[in-house]
Amino acid sequence: MLAAPALSGRRFAVYGLARTGLSVLRFLARSGAVAVAWDDSADARATAAAAFPNLPLEDFATLDLAGVDGIVVSPGVPLNRHPLAARARKAGVALLGDLELFQMARAKLPPHRLVGITGTNGKSTTTALLHHLLAAAGMVARLGGNIGLPILDQAPLPAGGIYVLELSSYQIDLCTSLACDIAIYTNLTPDHLDRYDGIAGYAAAKERLFAMQPPGAQAVIATDDEWTRGAAARLPEGIQLTRVSAADIALHDQARWPALQGPHNAQNVACAAAAARLLGVGEQAMEAGLRSFPGLAHRMEIVAEIAGVRYVNDSKATNPTSVAPALQAYPAVHWILGGKAKSPDLDACLPWLGSVKAAYVIGESGPMFADILKPLVPVVEAGTLDRAVDAAAAAAVQGDTVLLSPACASFDQFRDFEARGAAFRDAVRRIAA
Repeated sequence: MLAAPALSGRRFAVYGLARTGLSVLRFLARSGAVAVAWDDSADARATAAAAFPNLPLEDFATLDLAGVDGIVVSPGVPLNRHPLAARARKAGVALLGDLELFQMARAKLPPHRLVGITGTNGKSTTTALLHHLLAAAGMVARLGGNIGLPILDQAPLPAGGIYVLELSSYQIDLCTSLACDIAIYTNLTPDHLDRYDGIAGYAAAKERLFAMQPPGAQAVIATDDEWTRGAAARLPEGIQLTRVSAADIALHDQARWPALQGPHNAQNVACAAAAARLLGVGEQAMEAGLRSFPGLAHRMEIVAEIAGVRYVNDSKATNPTSVAPALQAYPAVHWILGGKAKSPDLDACLPWLGSVKAAYVIGESGPMFADILKPLVPVVEAGTLDRAVDAAAAAAVQGDTVLLSPACASFDQFRDFEARGAAFRDAVRRIAA
């Protein structure tokens, strides 16, 4: 497992004791560091206490920050308004994430390369696809960051290995020195604006990934929107740029890759393929990898086909811009949407309503979205996911698609988008039974 001997004897405060927080505690213990920890959840504290019997648990609202070398926080902690962030800034204590700790461990790892992938939409698919292309070409690669197992719990790669990390803006905010050999930027659309000073602040957070790269490193940027084009124009001196676009991928080529259909996947392929070429993947291996890519759970995932009706789990589509490609991918859609809205509109989806036979709204945003959609398409105010699936299944006919593509976060009714997608799968299985 990874460790950073340079941290031996240093003292860290760890805030947030879910899966990533526990991996941080294990990493610090292996590194010889000292930790104090807290989570607002009593259950999380009990889990940590059972795993680390000698771990001091102290409420960080009153924790003396003197002598603390860094505070390691979950990416979910809103740095723009959480009291701990303000206290840390006043005390001059660095706020860190697990990926900054990974960077601290890199000096002792066998020679390797690091690829970081960010963007509003498509970064999970691009990350998984690049990892698959490398593995299919016989290269040793490891997946981590905002996808898969916490990187600090993974074994070091042998010499020549490639770490492929999905990076949210929240994770980038908690890094000061994460130095990617290749940084990929897929796109930028309005999202997470409760955490940033408008979309310009959100864009600046993404662009910090390039600022941390060493001279001679590579940037792969899909310059299909104004924000990514601006980032390409503002790259730090010494960073080598590869521009890509969804338009680089021909439709007749895309038709050969079953799990990579739709215009959004054209951009994902353009980004991943460009990075794979920079890492030495040849064209024959590239084509084989694109054909064999299995797709990503909860992103345009075909769950079942029942009586000629396709059921698609796109739970990871948590904003309207990420839903639009799904609406374009199928000709006759029963669209299930709603949850905790990130924006008060569905503007990015409206041009593609020609394929929507009916919309089924759920969750906190259901009434708001119903008001938007009722003048345009038939709307069923289902309220819950189970009722929406039942209603859509009853209305769908052979050739139709029942599509969960919520355009919202899940936190009003589900723990996360994965739990929401799993509930959709369960509801479909119940119909099939």
